Amino acid sequence: MKTLIINNILTFLKKELAMQLQAANNAHSAATDDQSIAETQYDTLAIEASYLAEGQSRRVEELQQAIHAFLQLSSEQKNNALNYVVTIGSLVQLFQDEESKNWFFIAPAAAGFKTTIAQQNVTVVTPESPMGKALINLSVGDEVNLTLGSHQLNDHIVTLQ
Repeated sequence: MKTLIINNILTFLKKELAMQLQAANNAHSAATDDQSIAETQYDTLAIEASYLAEGQSRRVEELQQAIHAFLQLSSEQKNNALNYVVTIGSLVQLFQDEESKNWFFIAPAAAGFKTTIAQQNVTVVTPESPMGKALINLSVGDEVNLTLGSHQLNDHIVTLQ
């Protein structure tokens, strides 16, 4: 199941990367286009386009790093023995989520990504997220206590893959 999850995430990230590359190229073209040359001191079109291009280029870099991290994680999963504690690459199910078939996949990136595989709902969380912080280094049977605003989660891990 982990391989399918990673493949779904990679497909999503690659599509996102293709869109961001196009957007970054368009913004770069707009920033350097002759039509963007400032005609007055108040004409900021080229400056705005260059800021946009810079931001989108950063997003492209982040996506490329995320793809690399998942490719590396995928190869590690194939060579890794069973984990008994939650780490990056773990698939975790809490007791309250057992009936609804909800899982958390601890990943290096793509937080919030959701996918369904074989009628199992998977949400990606990173170790930096509140849920990721609450789960990391725990084992089956360990209690998970998390406060998000006024919502308190008190549960325990029933399955760890």
